[in-house]
Amino acid sequence: MKVLHVITGLDMGGAEQQLRLLLRRLPAQCEVVTLTGPGQVAEGIEADGTPVTHLGMSGNHDLTALPRLTRLIRAGRPDLVHTHLYRACVYGRVAARLAGVRTVVATEHSLGDAVIEGRRLTRGVRALYRATERLGAATVAVSDTVAARLRRWGVPEERIHVVPNGIEAHRFAFDPAARALVRARLGLPVDAFVVGGAGRLVPGKRFDVLVRAVTQLPGVHLLLAGEGPERETLRRLAEQFGSGDRIHLLGVRDGAVDTGHGGRAGPAGDGADIPGLLSAIDVFVSPSPEEAFGLAVLEALASGLHVLYGSCPAVDELPQEQAPGARRFSLGVHELATSLRELRREGPGRLAVPPVVRRYDIARSAEALTGVYEQALAAAPARRRRPAPVPAPVVQAHPSGVVALPDPARSPAPSQLSNR
Repeated sequence: MKVLHVITGLDMGGAEQQLRLLLRRLPAQCEVVTLTGPGQVAEGIEADGTPVTHLGMSGNHDLTALPRLTRLIRAGRPDLVHTHLYRACVYGRVAARLAGVRTVVATEHSLGDAVIEGRRLTRGVRALYRATERLGAATVAVSDTVAARLRRWGVPEERIHVVPNGIEAHRFAFDPAARALVRARLGLPVDAFVVGGAGRLVPGKRFDVLVRAVTQLPGVHLLLAGEGPERETLRRLAEQFGSGDRIHLLGVRDGAVDTGHGGRAGPAGDGADIPGLLSAIDVFVSPSPEEAFGLAVLEALASGLHVLYGSCPAVDELPQEQAPGARRFSLGVHELATSLRELRREGPGRLAVPPVVRRYDIARSAEALTGVYEQALAAAPARRRRPAPVPAPVVQAHPSGVVALPDPARSPAPSQLSNR
């Protein structure tokens, strides 16, 4: 089986790291195309032995990417195209159909009720998603919560497959030596109570709630891993409350995938990759009010941590005994500060790794995804002998911001492609 994966970008992120994990386990000949910047994860995927092609897409309005992607798919002649993230799903489905590949599987990693990949869902985005989804053979939801959202959008039940995300749990096991090393290199007192968080620093993740809560707790430190447009805002917020020396913004951290050489140190050489970060802290907080799965929470539970979270379908969809160390909070600063104060007073220590962690093993995810591939291929029509030539895109402006492209299925009637 030959599979071409198309993803919007390959910088550090949950969907990107998940793709790398899956590529190591899928029983298929795989290649990857990234529409935009390749980033750190692309380097890791190539180091693992999977070729990565950078399409060089300059932005959402770069419609020249469509014929380029179509030609690439046609030249590679994959049996199946698998798309990841919104822009890649839109362009990838259309390009695959134009190239004569009828079997397209798309994974929906980041669909929320009001946002997708951190951006607000508009009527145009929904319309485009539904129009291009019809060009695919199957849509994979990473949780039952996402599957329910897809059904509400009108995606047919028979095309929805739930394949949860997965992790390599052993990567996040508590390591006392890593705890001591990271704390020493960051200048943290040995007995300090340390809170942790990780994710893209964007408004929708609500890390401002976490920063504000920690500023109310004298002597408590925060280690926050991630990059994004909110970084400077969070830094100023910490300084405004006189807590700049206790709020540590660590930048991008590796660790969701075993690099084979002990992980990657942070920019300052402090050694705090994600597993090291989790060993160094006492409680993990994920303040995001809307998640599609909740990988960061799962990784923290694999480290034996108490976790406070705003949204985590991976936990919420299971009985409470599956994750006894995880507790949901309503995103209030006072509520979070109170919970952290109580945990500090109790001296939480490390918990046994809960059953939920074993449930979401990456090997099981790869096996389930392979089943989706096989089912989609079995139902697909035979490949055409001579794929139709790629028509030049016809761009037409609309008040809604929608542009018209040739419909690969019913030319000359146009399908709509939105500029997100």
